[in-house]
Amino acid sequence: MLDTIYINAVSNLASVECPKCKKVSFRVHAYYEKTFQELPIQGKKVKIILRNKKMLCMNKDCEPKTFAETFDFINPKTKKTNRLEEEIINISINTSSIAASKVLKKNIEDVSKSTICNIF
Repeated sequence: MLDTIYINAVSNLASVECPKCKKVSFRVHAYYEKTFQELPIQGKKVKIILRNKKMLCMNKDCEPKTFAETFDFINPKTKKTNRLEEEIINISINTSSIAASKVLKKNIEDVSKSTICNIF
């Protein structure tokens, strides 16, 4: 699409800390793509495609054995960056979710009224 910028990114972290036991792991189990939305650039919607790592925990007593690397700019199970979620909140705070959805779809990103409610 001409109105969307796609950015391909790869994590360059050599090691990742296990979220459960806090032991550092260097062993990559698998790679997968994570796609999420970011704030617009020059009036165009932005989709970031991140090649993410699933790591093996080095602690033999830790369960589960695999975990995914995480990043400060996006919550683990969301499809929008923290900056985009903050902007959605800023636009939605003084309007209805329906009105905010219309503004967001026109200027920032396709966001449904139920997504706005879930973010709040």
